[in-house]
Amino acid sequence: MRQTKLFLLVLTFILTLVLTACSFENGTNNEDAQDSSQEKDAEEQLEGTEGENVLRISSTSDIPTMDPIMAEDNVSIQYTDTVYEGLYRLAPEGKIVSGIAKKEETEVSEDGLTYTFHLREDAQWENGEPVTAHDFVYGWQRAINPDNKSFYANYLMSGKLKNAAEIYGGDLEPSELAVSAPDDYTFVVELEKPVPYFESYAAFPTFLPMNQAFVEEQGDDFALAPENILSNGPFKMTEWNAEAGWELEKNEDYWDAENVALDGISVKVIKEADTALSNYEVGELDRVTLSGAQVKDNQTSPEFNSLAETSVFWMKMNQASESAGEEMQNLNFRTALAKAFDKQAYIDVVYGNDSNPVNFFVPENFVEHPETGEDFQTGSDVLAYDVEAAKEAWNTAKKELGFEEITLSFLSGDSDVAKNISEIMKTELEKNLEGLTIETVNVPWAQQLDIMREQDYELAVSGWGPDYKDAISFVDLWITDGENNDISYSNEEYDELVNAAKGELATKPVERFEAMQEAEKIALEDAAIAPIMQRKTSVLSKEYVKGMDQLNPFGNDYSFKYVELDK
Repeated sequence: MRQTKLFLLVLTFILTLVLTACSFENGTNNEDAQDSSQEKDAEEQLEGTEGENVLRISSTSDIPTMDPIMAEDNVSIQYTDTVYEGLYRLAPEGKIVSGIAKKEETEVSEDGLTYTFHLREDAQWENGEPVTAHDFVYGWQRAINPDNKSFYANYLMSGKLKNAAEIYGGDLEPSELAVSAPDDYTFVVELEKPVPYFESYAAFPTFLPMNQAFVEEQGDDFALAPENILSNGPFKMTEWNAEAGWELEKNEDYWDAENVALDGISVKVIKEADTALSNYEVGELDRVTLSGAQVKDNQTSPEFNSLAETSVFWMKMNQASESAGEEMQNLNFRTALAKAFDKQAYIDVVYGNDSNPVNFFVPENFVEHPETGEDFQTGSDVLAYDVEAAKEAWNTAKKELGFEEITLSFLSGDSDVAKNISEIMKTELEKNLEGLTIETVNVPWAQQLDIMREQDYELAVSGWGPDYKDAISFVDLWITDGENNDISYSNEEYDELVNAAKGELATKPVERFEAMQEAEKIALEDAAIAPIMQRKTSVLSKEYVKGMDQLNPFGNDYSFKYVELDK
């Protein structure tokens, strides 16, 4: 999903640079700011796959976690979705279909506060035990338990599921979450208020079932290795080598195994873009993401494709930063940073493709006005690239804050793509803002997520892929003290509008839509973040790879259940 599918739409890019590349936080957090050589590891990773119906792809980073309640980035969300299955799952083009629950039999109360899901009786865990409603009760209670520190669970559950906020705040026990299992195959959920996009929740990893006996038997080792993971989804993990790659094979115990075409998926961690492309060219990968000059060099190939995304990327300016806190809290200081870099140059250097420079953070072609059909995004230029305006704001900030020179750190990943991001941002900002020095800090993607979560940074590029098909997935990011608000932005009027969209306006679609538009306008005028682009992903893919020609508009990027190799 999804910070930045994570989608934390923080950001910052990964699976889209995997299969695609990334730096969000899913909605997902996306790792774009990520991508030595691992040739030997790559060869070892491929052993035993030749001649099989196995999809061979790469990732620019390792999987940060396979524990669904801890997944916040799009790589973790992608692969937890692949080995587990929830009430519903995403099919191609973002269609929500039956999973463990039979979607056509789901009952919703007239007031929209109670959902009753009827589960299929032929679903089972990898160990042969049935998947029951009790597994969902345990999984959801485990997610909201504050001892487990799942920021995403709080972000998605609190204020929506009955008692969730009180449980996460320590006032109630997890057992008091308003979910129940009247019998083994009936799962009931009670909401505090109607949630227009709740159907999307039922397909999101935070809401997956968990086999209680297995999880508790694993203890602290749960989800750390294949033997500590119990699948109920279309694939199961068989190998996971840190910073080298992982292997998945078809789960023959999956209830719909006959409709899973792949025998397996082989993923290699390759941080160097040229190494990944070389692997593809010599036939060791079936698909590869391109960046920078690779796009121009390959865009006439019949195997080239450009995939539209609903992922938006921005530069974060952390107002809680210890070393630049006072400066970063100054509107002119942030405005200068936001307007001082050429967004098209950023795209040209980092991606070399037709991603779109933007001045907003809710994507285009994502959601529409409920009556007029008008796109949510009506356009804004308040934070458009404008060197003269940036210099004017910078000089004003110097006077207001009393400085002539300042050094800021810029956090990014350690892949080729991430390093290109660091360099282009350093070049642009130093060139246009006199007296500014940028020190780049490059770390592995998982570490970058941790640093951003701890707000121990000053500047970073991140992004967000939506977790569900609703603009609230983006505008809820910057609410005061929000789970994904790792920039410490705060505006009372913004909070009121977002809370209204999540509360009393839930049954007033037009007013709700317009409230979210107004909230975005306020955050842009405050230069809460510095928008960069709405990404497109450029790939080379063998003609026999079917089912990966589009990205899901929210949640996980791909639905591997529906991918096949037509050799």
